[in-house]
Amino acid sequence: MIWNIALRMAAMVLAGSPVMIAEAALAAPSGTTVHAATSDEALLARLPGFRQGFAEVDGVRLHYVEGGAANSGKPALVLLPGWPQTWWSYHKIMPQLARDRRVIAVDLRGMGASSKPAGGYDKKTMAADIAGLVHQLGLGKVDIVGHDIGSMVAYSFAANHSDLTDKLVLLDVAPPDAGLATWPMLPALGTFGDKVGDGSHAYVWWFAYHQVPELHEKMAGEGRIRMEQDWFFHYLTKDEAAIDALDRDVYAAAYTPRDAIRAGDGWYQAFPQDIVDDDGYAPLAMPVLALGGPGFAWLQGVLASKAPSAKVLKVDSGHFIPDEVPDILVEQIKAFTQ
Repeated sequence: MIWNIALRMAAMVLAGSPVMIAEAALAAPSGTTVHAATSDEALLARLPGFRQGFAEVDGVRLHYVEGGAANSGKPALVLLPGWPQTWWSYHKIMPQLARDRRVIAVDLRGMGASSKPAGGYDKKTMAADIAGLVHQLGLGKVDIVGHDIGSMVAYSFAANHSDLTDKLVLLDVAPPDAGLATWPMLPALGTFGDKVGDGSHAYVWWFAYHQVPELHEKMAGEGRIRMEQDWFFHYLTKDEAAIDALDRDVYAAAYTPRDAIRAGDGWYQAFPQDIVDDDGYAPLAMPVLALGGPGFAWLQGVLASKAPSAKVLKVDSGHFIPDEVPDILVEQIKAFTQ
């Protein structure tokens, strides 16, 4: 069943259906990065005051970008991205947040310029990576923000490293619990369109597709990942234009290597272990803010028991909140972490 759905849906995406794929994506050179403007050095030139660094944590090399006021008296703000993006997904909010505090955006294990090891993609291990980085940078307690897969890692960080967590912000994705294993393999009749809408009939077929070892690497390799990403940036957004041509070039370049596709799939293949780990976590005691677009009901339902005092807000956005409503996100983070 998984194979049939994965093959059918992947073929539909790569063929450009059910939505039109940008002509630029179809013309992307096979097996190559798009252009030099996608390098981290080129991107940093667009963010004055920020610099990049690397840290070795238990054999994994983590790439991060930081800036802002190191001696502000406020906890550092750590930003964790999700699939299929990199640290660059926070570029619209980093300058504003860095005006009065230290801001650090991290490429997770398997992402961007960070290492892509064979394993360790369960969220508990990935959270330990971030804890090691926090220790190396001497940050003490931090405020941590996560989007998508990064939201799962941020939650695991708070659950396993409460001594390092001041406040937690989750964006549009809830932590993986037992409920995730019950999600349907098929969409309800007539509910799967070309937009996720309010999320009430979201069909996350790729959760199953990414479980199949090597298949995604073969189908999306050789420069085809851009076509797949454009489908997601259409289906999961309310404002598709919020992720512009440069952004798409950045993410296509980041996930073109087969190792990058394999590592990203590893985040999904670890969900069964994440569910087992989650069962042992106590409810969170620190302040938690969750902002949801299509994922609002999911966040609300899961956090009711995992963070009973969490503030869960609905925002007028698609899934990619940092891209689509950056000003609202900055306002909410500042108000919550002041």
